[in-house]
Amino acid sequence: MAVAYRFKVPKTMNSGSDTLQKAGGDPEATPFPWFALQVRTQHERGVAEFLRGGGFDWFLPLYKCRKRWSDRVKEVEVPLFPGYLFCRFNPHDRLPILKTPGVIQIVGYNRQPVEIDETEISAIQTLVGSGMSSQPWPYLYVGDKVQIESGPLQGMSGILTNFKGKHRLIVSVTLLQRAVAVEIDTALVTPHRVTEEKRDARAYAQQRPMPVAI
Repeated sequence: MAVAYRFKVPKTMNSGSDTLQKAGGDPEATPFPWFALQVRTQHERGVAEFLRGGGFDWFLPLYKCRKRWSDRVKEVEVPLFPGYLFCRFNPHDRLPILKTPGVIQIVGYNRQPVEIDETEISAIQTLVGSGMSSQPWPYLYVGDKVQIESGPLQGMSGILTNFKGKHRLIVSVTLLQRAVAVEIDTALVTPHRVTEEKRDARAYAQQRPMPVAI
């Protein structure tokens, strides 16, 4: 089961940092984007608590798993994305984030932070809020993309795969090249139109003679 370990900044909280404000100072404006923070392994909660103290809006998705010790088996909550958590902040004022104890870097390219797609964060939040069993999953580059038509995850999109005889929906975070899997009934999903078109095109191409390079 996945759970959300998150602190939402109350409207009345103000630490004096413009990272807490909406873009342009307008409370109705779009908030700052989500970014992924790479942190020291097993320090995710500590970093989250420090960000909470600074008034930042952060998101640390967790899931429950069983760990075996020499004398017992215990169910514990661990990060869905070990070594990472998500945070909203002003990318032009990122020094407070980089100075946070335990933070290694802000994930990006060429030393520039790259924001996480809002829909990907929303999908993960919906998943952990659903209470359905989930687990970390290897990132997939190919596969059929489907949309859930009913149930607690209605409207979510992801990649459908099969593992140990059970179907799972893979929800990915592209920038991190990480993913989360949740069990799903295939009767609840339908393929995306683009996926169907690609499948038809692939089947048609397989019927045609392919050119041979010499």
